[in-house]
This record gives sequence, C-alpha cells and structure tokens, in this order.
Amino acid sequence: MASAEGHRRAAVLGSPIAHSLSPVLHRAAYAELGLDTWSYDRFEIDEAALPGFVEGLDTSWAGLSLTMPLKRAVIPLLDRISETAASVEAVNTVVLTEDGRRTGDNTDIPGMVAALRERGVEKVESAAILGAGATASSALAALATLCAGPVTAYVRSAARADEMRGWGERLGVDVRTADWADAAQGLRAPLVIATTPAGTTDALASAVPGTPGTLFDVLYEPWPTVLASRWAGAGAAVVGGLDLLVHQAVLQVERMTGRDAPLAVMRAAGEAALAARER
Repeated sequence: MASAEGHRRAAVLGSPIAHSLSPVLHRAAYAELGLDTWSYDRFEIDEAALPGFVEGLDTSWAGLSLTMPLKRAVIPLLDRISETAASVEAVNTVVLTEDGRRTGDNTDIPGMVAALRERGVEKVESAAILGAGATASSALAALATLCAGPVTAYVRSAARADEMRGWGERLGVDVRTADWADAAQGLRAPLVIATTPAGTTDALASAVPGTPGTLFDVLYEPWPTVLASRWAGAGAAVVGGLDLLVHQAVLQVERMTGRDAPLAVMRAAGEAALAARER
C-alpha cells in the first residue's frame, strides 16, 4: 500500500472524457478512507497522445483508469497485463508501482460479475447479449463464470457474428448468433445483457415478456432506459450501468490504494452526481 505521506495521483483517460463519473466515485472513496493526499483527475487523451502521457508519469502516480478508445492501445505500453485483461485484449486499469512498473488489469469483467451477484444472479442456464461491441466481449467473459449453457448474441452483421463466435471460442462460452431483427426473442432468456448505445433497444420495450428474468443494461445515462423501465415495471430485476461503473471502480480503488473500497459511499456519490445532471 502506498504511504499516506506525499501526494499520490490517479486519473481517468479517454476521449471524450468530460462526462466521466470516475472522478466522483474515486474521490468519494478517497474522502471516506481518509486519503487526504490522494487526487483523482480526468484527462482528454486519444490514442496518439497516450504514449507520451504514460511516459511522462512520475513516481507520484498510483494508477490510471482507461475508457475508450484506449483500452487496447495501452497494452504495448505496459510491463505486464493480467489474465483477465488478456482474455479480452482490453485494459481499463493500470497500476503503477513505485519502482516504475506498469501493470494492466480489467475490472469491467469482475465488476459485471459482482453487480449481478449483488442482485442474486449466481448462475443461469442461458443468456442473451444485445450487441457485439467492446462491452459485449467483457459480458461474454463474465458469462464464462455465470452461464452454464449457451449465450445467444443478437447482432447486425455477419462480421459481428463472426467476432462474437470467435470471442466465445476464446473464452470457453457456447456462443450462438442471431440477427438483430430477432432480438425481441432474446428477451425471454433468464439473463439479458444489453450492451448497445442509448436508444438502440427502445423499440424492444414492447416485447418484454410478462415474467422476465434479469436485465443488465450497461447504460447509466440516460437512466432508466425505455427497456429498463418496462422491465422494472414487470416486477423483474434490473442491473444498470451505474452498478457496473461502481463495482469496477471499487476494484480499481482497491488495486491502486491497497485499501478496501467503500461501495455504498461510492454508489451514493454516483447517484447524486447523476441526479444533479438531470436538474
């Protein structure tokens, strides 16, 4: 664990980054833990600027959070990456040691698992994923530990279908693919993970079954999505993007500080920040 003496720094990098909630969550954790000499900032950094930024970090830096488009671009700049990060070729966390070593990790995957387990989802017989972007591969990695049977990915192109089947083979998940036009059928799965941009699933809301399973919608702004609202209205469990954001941030704080992170405090800070944006 880093000494409380001397300034310790961390930050989130990405582009665009202005609306990131990471500073709110990490600063709330630092305040609760009494880490008065720690700071957490945000930097607008694209792929071209990333190498220079990383090379310029001094020994005061404890860690970095990475969002798009940097999760893959950072890998060549690191000394090692965890098996979890390697499994999806994506790093969202860099821990910097005082001897200058840079270790990459991925807290999105265990964050997804933790968010689902918090809502009582320990194991499902099958699942559906809506979408096939970067978050979908992390969802597949999470399902490798949660799903006993097949996962159906609803995608818009043959190329995306090939990608998802490839990730399934790599992660040891039985992935089947279907056309996005049939996505409404996927809502009958015991667990549905929506990984698409805002508005994409709105048209599916009318197809929510009478007794749905669990929905994990990775969006947190705007929230609730039309699909999540309809799902909750049916009396079923909904896990949201803020749940994911908080759980992955908890793991980042713990890796960077060596301290147990205050989940409830971080969630409350995130909820307050989102509520303030809506006003």
